[in-house]
Amino acid sequence: MPDLKCFDRISIGPPVVEGRRIYAIYRVEGDGFCDEFKLINSYEEDLNGSLADKFARLMVLMPAINYGLFSDEIEVRYGLTKEEVEFLKHNMDATARDIFVNRIAKKTGFIKDEYIPKDFGPKDAEVRAKISVKEVIKDTVDLKLDYKKCAVMSSGGKESLLTFGILREIGCDTYACFFNESGRHWFTALTAYRYFKDRYSTLRVWSNVDRFYMFMNRRMKILVPRFERIKADIYPVHLFFFEHFIFSFLPLLYKRRIGNIVMGNEYDDPRGQSYEVNGIKHYNAVYDQTQEFDKYMTEWFRRSGFNFRQWSAVRPISGLIVERILFNRYPELFRLQRSCHRTHMEGERIIPCGKCIKCNGIMTFLLANGINPELIGYKKEDVEDLPNRIEKGLVRLDESELRHSSYLINERYGKKIGIARRDDTVEMLHFDSRNSHFDNIPEEFREHIYRILLQYAKGIVYLQKDEWVPIGLEEALKGEDRGSGRGKT
Repeated sequence: MPDLKCFDRISIGPPVVEGRRIYAIYRVEGDGFCDEFKLINSYEEDLNGSLADKFARLMVLMPAINYGLFSDEIEVRYGLTKEEVEFLKHNMDATARDIFVNRIAKKTGFIKDEYIPKDFGPKDAEVRAKISVKEVIKDTVDLKLDYKKCAVMSSGGKESLLTFGILREIGCDTYACFFNESGRHWFTALTAYRYFKDRYSTLRVWSNVDRFYMFMNRRMKILVPRFERIKADIYPVHLFFFEHFIFSFLPLLYKRRIGNIVMGNEYDDPRGQSYEVNGIKHYNAVYDQTQEFDKYMTEWFRRSGFNFRQWSAVRPISGLIVERILFNRYPELFRLQRSCHRTHMEGERIIPCGKCIKCNGIMTFLLANGINPELIGYKKEDVEDLPNRIEKGLVRLDESELRHSSYLINERYGKKIGIARRDDTVEMLHFDSRNSHFDNIPEEFREHIYRILLQYAKGIVYLQKDEWVPIGLEEALKGEDRGSGRGKT
């Protein structure tokens, strides 16, 4: 097994809250280098009375969770509570396994060949780093929040736009939260942000965390030279980043007493998925987007006294149905979506690239629904060439989702996509014991949301022994999971 060590020590200084920003100093030491990086979050309002100091303790640690495999020590140079130490260890362990399987053992083009293991087992995916904390402190809180208020983590993509539309419709006091990274990722969200900030309750946080990841990548001996020039839809190493976004907003959410943190995580079909490789349990590179993680976070927030709830409103439906509802029910939001990581400016308009795997998936869903992709900036030539790219495997969707969408495209437009196969369950609400529990949505919102989703779906199914079994709405509303294990891995 090759030695993946890149750092002797990663140390994080105490977070500083001043005016409208929070920052902390990272010091990284390794073979021939000792460098520092100032991780910064900037806000558009003062943080007074927001408990920012309490939220910041973990917020500034979130990026470090990605490096448990690669450093001898991760040193926290300030105090954490017992619950915060548990959070750090739990998530570093899960993330280490996910990174090892999906970024180290699996060829991605980012890792030098000599560091890709030929034989490996569970011990090779264990956290290498010794975690040291200055002291374990006591800091009891019990936040009083309003669970009629919802914060939607907004990216400009279809799921977060649909989530915002649904929650507003059912009467939630809904806030759109945009995380402004300093890199080009902001282009993806900018169209939606410009529209939202003048019309709805909108929050924004600026951060240089993407520069931090580049800073770390350039000091990792395992990455290939000029890795930053590789065009890919994945990051070289880090996989745990969504909760850093969420914790960045907690001071603003607490000031407004917002009780629900809602993600745009859609359905992920467990059939045919490998969740264990050579005895290593993993999450197919999406640990912090899983239902298991959302439930862990809701429980952790409860135990810590923060009392937020974290969940997804669109987890039972496929991307095909997400686009269908968004276009037909919330057309003004539909036109804002830019689900592409390589967007660019044409005049004053932000346009998707139209060629990447993410764009190919969006265009597939749109054509399958009879929606013209040119409405949201795709070029006619890219739309016309899409069937060829589907045949070449340049679309990353669940197999059933891709085959059924291709079938619908063939039927609508007389195309001849060879992989097409009808599967009406793709157009249904999906529940299973791993990725989509009945109780995923809080009870007071559940029926309202399911009834909206069902207007655009063909029914409800539950996965039993790899077979979809039809069920009724009443069973889905009970919130009682049929399977064993409650989705744990």
